[in-house]
Amino acid sequence: MDEPVDVVAEEEEEELEETEETEETEESLDSEVPEEEDEELEDEELEELEEEEEEEFVEAKRRRKEKDEMEEDIVEERFYTIPLRKAWIVPRKKRAPKAARIVKAFVLKHMKVRTEAEGEEEPEKLVIDNTVNEKIWSKGIEKPPRKIKVRVVKDKEGVVSVLLAEGD
Repeated sequence: MDEPVDVVAEEEEEELEETEETEETEESLDSEVPEEEDEELEDEELEELEEEEEEEFVEAKRRRKEKDEMEEDIVEERFYTIPLRKAWIVPRKKRAPKAARIVKAFVLKHMKVRTEAEGEEEPEKLVIDNTVNEKIWSKGIEKPPRKIKVRVVKDKEGVVSVLLAEGD
């Protein structure tokens, strides 16, 4: 149990030598890469990060501007859940096209869209967004959804846009 004093002293010396060796290797690694190169690399990385941040800022600003312009043009905005159950009455291979016609008819009726020109006024246009069409056709021609949630927007020029509601 009691070790001679010389053995304990030898073990302590070995531990000291190991720690000194690790410190020397760390110092040699630090000395291999000159400090000037480290600073140059850091400067280049900082410049790249600044450029990326600036690009992101410009992109966000552009999106915000487009959104503001879009909001200024909006005269009327409504959210509807359009029932498409009548599309399931028709034969299998005609259901998705029927569902698209139902969406169009529903929006024309509820937004009071004038399709024919009265006097000097231009007829209003109805634009169904591609995402709505993709949602209708998502399961194929035979199985359109039973109902669909849409956001209908009417702008200053009388153009009515049917967009898929967020979260759907």
